[in-house]
Amino acid sequence: MSDSLLENEQPSSYSGNTGITQGVIWKQLLFFFFPMLLGSILQLMYNTIDAAIVGKFLGKEALSAVGGTTGTILNLLVGFFIALSSGITVTIAQFYGARKSEEVSKTVHTAFAIAVSGGLFVAVFGIIIAPHALVWMDTPPEVYPMSLTYLRVVLCGSVSNLVYNIGAGILRAVGDSRRPLYFLSTSVLINVVLDLFFIINLNMGVASAALATIIAQTVSAFLVCLSLVRTQDSIKLYIKKIRFYKQILRRILVIGMPAAFQNLMYTTSNIFIQSFVNSFGTNTIAAWTSYAKIDAFFWAISSSFGISLTTFVGQNYGAGKIDRIKKSVLTCLGMLSLASVTISVVLYFFGGYVLKLFNDDPAVIEKGVEIIRFLVPTYITFVCVEIFSGTLRGLGNTVAPLIITALGVPGIRMLWLFFGPQLFPGFRNVIFSYPLTWSITSLMFIIYMIYFTRKKSKLSPVTL
Repeated sequence: MSDSLLENEQPSSYSGNTGITQGVIWKQLLFFFFPMLLGSILQLMYNTIDAAIVGKFLGKEALSAVGGTTGTILNLLVGFFIALSSGITVTIAQFYGARKSEEVSKTVHTAFAIAVSGGLFVAVFGIIIAPHALVWMDTPPEVYPMSLTYLRVVLCGSVSNLVYNIGAGILRAVGDSRRPLYFLSTSVLINVVLDLFFIINLNMGVASAALATIIAQTVSAFLVCLSLVRTQDSIKLYIKKIRFYKQILRRILVIGMPAAFQNLMYTTSNIFIQSFVNSFGTNTIAAWTSYAKIDAFFWAISSSFGISLTTFVGQNYGAGKIDRIKKSVLTCLGMLSLASVTISVVLYFFGGYVLKLFNDDPAVIEKGVEIIRFLVPTYITFVCVEIFSGTLRGLGNTVAPLIITALGVPGIRMLWLFFGPQLFPGFRNVIFSYPLTWSITSLMFIIYMIYFTRKKSKLSPVTL
């Protein structure tokens, strides 16, 4: 595309994509939800297959180097900006629903400025602190060199990582959840093929896994940029217009920063949980690790409903369709409740067979079944947290979900971990912190939503 076209062509005012603001609500939600879910599952497969290839051909030290500590560091650095991008998604969804084309376009170009600058910051800062972070986290000496190599190579692809995730969020904000799924599928396939080629044929060690990841992420970033450059919708991307628009940036930060800090708080509380789990020995650690792989499927479903509802509410709020928002919230509550009960029943009775996919040790399987049967029946207690949090973010209210979640999840969880296991020793009393905090947080959300709906009995469309 020529520079003159990039400078002079204006985005079309509106694409006419009104599927989210019209039609049967449950059908529209599911139509948007399933590509999101498939994308989450693909992401889980991406990580699992990647680790399996490295562990199979390079050994347990290499497997430790591409996960564990390095994964935690990457989640802290990159995860913060990905969570921040929720402010971009909500802002675009609201403006798009209100048919404010100019504001949509400014948000898109501000979003890409965040992706590029944030990616460069993560890459430079991460490469500098990587050796110190690995030492601070007591990385074993036999794993340290490979961990440092893997971490520094992967960090070089931070710009591509953020460009894809933010670009995919822009597409989802306007109701297009299919193309991000196609791009992610392509990325997963490329990553697997390159992993095998680099490791087996070129004998490049853990650097091969990192390089394969960078190449795959770069391809997906290119595809999402290409789709935005070629579209005639108001989300059209013009390379020379990428810059920070002050008012839009402020709005994105106001909405996105609470989600970013909330992500950090969740991570922190889970680190405390893991430290307690480690004290119960190898069998418990192995069982907990296997359970986490199974547990991730429920969270993929739950978060997909939450993101879908955030976009759905954002567009309908922008379009002034308040009754449609209320119906969509009730519909999502019902669908996620049904999904959580179904998953709980299946895992309760058949979870032991699934555990055998990860480990055959009878002691590990026994402990894993104990964990499953204790925790999966409590999934239902988290439903209100996901649905009401997604609803409030779609309305642009991100402070309330942050405060409620901060008090209810990491706050009470760490308080329980400080006193509970000392007063009532035992593994179950450690993991009881999950259903305890889910239940309390759900109750807090219900109380707040009753207050919020009475106070805001007549919501008005978004204004900048």
